[in-house]
Amino acid sequence: MENINENLPEEEDNILTLTDENGNETSFEYLDVVEYNGKEYLLLLPADQLETEIVILEIEPVSEDTENYLAVEDDATLQAVYAIFKERYKDVLNFAD
Repeated sequence: MENINENLPEEEDNILTLTDENGNETSFEYLDVVEYNGKEYLLLLPADQLETEIVILEIEPVSEDTENYLAVEDDATLQAVYAIFKERYKDVLNFAD
């Protein structure tokens, strides 16, 4: 599993810059956190790309102030988390299935 650490720029509250284990940085727009089966999942939208595919990462607490974000490999978990997100925002966002 890939560990990703968070670096929050102070000037843009909803933009996260994540650094992967190879030192590559990618910016994302924060969408939401969804709880599923006792775990929390971070939902993001790539900020620097034209893609509109949502990225879902599992939140792994490391300490009180630090979290790691892990790639989710299980399709059933991805679908369940996305379904919760869609239900939560069905009146706000338009989803293309």
